[in-house]
Amino acid sequence: MDLGVRWRLHGDGRTPAPGAVVRPDERLSWPRTFGLGAQHVVAMFGASFVAPVLMGLDPNLAIMMSGVATVIFLLATRGRVPSYLGCSLSFVGVAAVIRAQGGSSATVTGAVLVVGAALFVVGLAVQRFGARIIHAAMPPIVTGAVVMLIGFNLAPVTAATYWPQDQWTALCVMLFTGLAVVCLRGFWSRVAIFLGLIFGYALSWVLDSVFGKIHSQDGSGQVTDHWRLDLSAVGHADWIGLPSFHGPSFEWSAILVALPVVIALVAENAGHVKAVGEMTGDPLDDKLGTAISADGAASVLSTAVGGPPNTTYSENIGVMAATRVYSTAAYWAAAAFALLFGLCPKFGAVVAAIPGGVLGGITVILYGMIGLLGAQIWINADVDLRNPLNLVPAAAGIIIGVGNVSLKFTDNFSLSGIALGTIVVITGYHVLRAFAPAHLKSQEPLLDSGTSTYDDGDDTHKDPDGFPRSG
Repeated sequence: MDLGVRWRLHGDGRTPAPGAVVRPDERLSWPRTFGLGAQHVVAMFGASFVAPVLMGLDPNLAIMMSGVATVIFLLATRGRVPSYLGCSLSFVGVAAVIRAQGGSSATVTGAVLVVGAALFVVGLAVQRFGARIIHAAMPPIVTGAVVMLIGFNLAPVTAATYWPQDQWTALCVMLFTGLAVVCLRGFWSRVAIFLGLIFGYALSWVLDSVFGKIHSQDGSGQVTDHWRLDLSAVGHADWIGLPSFHGPSFEWSAILVALPVVIALVAENAGHVKAVGEMTGDPLDDKLGTAISADGAASVLSTAVGGPPNTTYSENIGVMAATRVYSTAAYWAAAAFALLFGLCPKFGAVVAAIPGGVLGGITVILYGMIGLLGAQIWINADVDLRNPLNLVPAAAGIIIGVGNVSLKFTDNFSLSGIALGTIVVITGYHVLRAFAPAHLKSQEPLLDSGTSTYDDGDDTHKDPDGFPRSG
């Protein structure tokens, strides 16, 4: 059986030939391959350790399980889809909601384990029936709205938890990170979040050294005098040791909050596989279902031992684009490095010591970017928000998700925020579409723009879900 773990040497093994690329089944020399693997680790590092910190999970375990997840993904796709699987930021809001309801780390991982299982099943369905079932059940108006409400639902976490711990550090980190994202080029732009964290870390140490303790809200929400950067745990941490494992706990209320993230993960995987296929020149539509299932299986394994769920990382696509090296051997090397990092508790202690004010500045940008990815989905699919069939369910679902609107059924069961908003968007769209008049299904705008929606000279149009059709 071909597991995609044999690679031909590309050229002289040093650099790609002019105009050529190193294909997934090729590699450069092993020293260069391991160097590229280290570069992939750095690229994924920022989000992969920020996400578990924001979710209240062990960053050491998160990094270790990202390496395991990457190995599972590469084996499942037979080495045809070069990708790194890191901790998904889509679950940060879910974790915050579950913890606000009194849930523990076990409750969080139990809820997202169910999401991983659901993602695995979706992947099997895509393998069986094709990608069209995704487009039919979750057209771009639905996917974009769900991604948007997941991101913007996080705003109160920044406003109430992180920013008040050190507002001026948060402001400086926000400005620095914004400048890094916009002004830096190439690789450095792709790790701007990571650079913002390093800047904030250093700034907090300087402020502690110059001004002493700060009188503000701490991580528990109490107003006290405390150090911005507390490194006491770093000194006591071992250099080598296993991360903190724990089993999941399952609660229906937490599971219902987490399940909508399946939509975001399907969208992330579909976009990733399409992008990699275009870059490598190898159409990968036949591997979409496999990729989704592999992501789901890897997330189930990670959360079963107390780690976070995983997803394919776009940060590493940037590294491939810059180097023109798509070799899966580099991702095997990256996975090996991640496993080694996971065995260093001192590294985890350094990550866990990131000041709340620093996270405040980072999350202002990060959470907003997650939400605006939903708008990007709409733009890419030419979704017409003048059409009430698109506008009404998206508008209602987003307000419910962002405002954390609640619908109480019994004393022990209610739906709110992300879960309720997602249900409103999905069911609202499909129910309204079933009853809508034909002219709305053909994308007639709500407002008269003065031009026809379609060019009469072109017989290739688009369905209301944003995908081409003929006739």
